[in-house]
Amino acid sequence: MDYSKILSVSGKPGLYEMISQTKNGFIVESLIDKKRFPVFAHERISTLEEISIFTTEEEDLPLKDVFKMIFEKQNGEKAIDPKSDAVAIKEFFLSAIPTYDSERVYVSDMKKVLSWYNLLLEKDLLVFEEEEGLPEEVKDDNEAESKPDEPSEESSGSDD
Repeated sequence: MDYSKILSVSGKPGLYEMISQTKNGFIVESLIDKKRFPVFAHERISTLEEISIFTTEEEDLPLKDVFKMIFEKQNGEKAIDPKSDAVAIKEFFLSAIPTYDSERVYVSDMKKVLSWYNLLLEKDLLVFEEEEGLPEEVKDDNEAESKPDEPSEESSGSDD
């Protein structure tokens, strides 16, 4: 899924898909109830692509990576209910994202991430593509078919 088309609008619950752009903002559709309405440029709008979570490491963790970590921990199932108590949410978040910064990521942020994850999972919008585009075995097969007479770099014997 292209997370640049999924929006969070400050002051409005849930997530929205950008349908089209207008002169003064966007037309969005709620992922929850499919209602469409305009969102104006003066409102605080964030795409899921530009949101990240603070970590204890040097770089913040993009939301798509957070979703992937939760997805892997849950084996593709729903995450803990965002209405659970704060202790349970913190424990879940720590087990799914061990490097999150517990001092700068608040329980309210965790609840929002969990509710977004569950909503995207429910709507089948959580798609985790391979970083390379093709799985390794497909790449190897394609290279072997296109260059059968040339030696591969692995078998060239040079260890530069």
